[in-house]
Amino acid sequence: MEPTWKQGNRITLIPDSERFIPELLGAIDKAEESVWFEQYLIESGRVTRRFFDAMERAAQRGVAVHVVLDSFGAVSLGQRDRERLSSAGVALRHYNPFMMRRLRRNLNRNHRKLLLVDRRVAYTGGYCLTDDYLGDWFDVVVRAEGPVVEDWIRLFADLWESSRTRGDKGAIDRERPAASASVREWEMPARLVHNEGPSDMSIRHSLHQRMGTARQRLWMYTPYFLPSRQLRKLIGDIARRGVDVRLLVAGKGHDHPSVRYAGQRHFGELLDAGIHIYEYQPRFTHAKFCLVDDWVTVGSCNFDHWSLHWNLEANVEVEHPGFAAELTELFESHMGDSKPVRLAEWSQRSSAQRYRERFAALISTWLAGLR
Repeated sequence: MEPTWKQGNRITLIPDSERFIPELLGAIDKAEESVWFEQYLIESGRVTRRFFDAMERAAQRGVAVHVVLDSFGAVSLGQRDRERLSSAGVALRHYNPFMMRRLRRNLNRNHRKLLLVDRRVAYTGGYCLTDDYLGDWFDVVVRAEGPVVEDWIRLFADLWESSRTRGDKGAIDRERPAASASVREWEMPARLVHNEGPSDMSIRHSLHQRMGTARQRLWMYTPYFLPSRQLRKLIGDIARRGVDVRLLVAGKGHDHPSVRYAGQRHFGELLDAGIHIYEYQPRFTHAKFCLVDDWVTVGSCNFDHWSLHWNLEANVEVEHPGFAAELTELFESHMGDSKPVRLAEWSQRSSAQRYRERFAALISTWLAGLR
């Protein structure tokens, strides 16, 4: 599916779980026809229970509920929870179950996050269904309304019918309902961009192309920053030609410390190019977005090899000064709660820190070399 810009959308930013969890649950409770849900990381617990409660209520009132989970990301979802969905009439499928005979294929995971209600409203972002979102983790969700939702419908339906998913069958309606008159008042151009693993890396190509057009700024916000040599050179060259390049990453409390160390391995090179780096301090941040002037991409995709090469990912791109201003405000607010990484201080870091970086980078490089 070729990414296509569509006019007449409304894209709404919903930051932090204390806001987006009630919004997502409320949307499921208001569903009249269908609930389609796609998730990577899901664990049995209080957050998941609330979502399953809402799905069960929806199914009981006749709403068609379809759920696709990644088979690896759902390893901590208990059998009792899975059976509960099935007993409630929820159709459940799993993406890419492990196969010992094809180990390399197991690297391809479905990292997308999607809630699609009545085929009219789509929600995406970086969020997972774990109890970490009861205050410990920060994330963002966006709500999409308008013609761009058609692409989310096709994306989910294609995955549901794919031979890479296993589980319940069942018909799925690909048609988007007729738009209401209010849609004509919306003005945001938007498009869905998605990766399908090594065979289709549209997010990566779009990101690199758009970064190259930066005039005033290139701001990246991500928990996992493991840039390829190509990406490091690209953003370094952009900074050297005078563009304001900033990188905001997760700091202390990282859920994968080795990934943090592997990314830090490149800090000296980036700082030397004039890139400003900030490590967010209050809590772990799992949000992912990028601003290039007034262009924004936000969704499930991280700035690492797994997201940009191996995984199924999906982002929404928006080019609108109002929406860009909202993410600018969020970025600057979190920048104020971050520790700036300065070249002089970074050059004096301990030998132990350097060893951790080298070791983590070796593992990361080996994994990135798998094809």
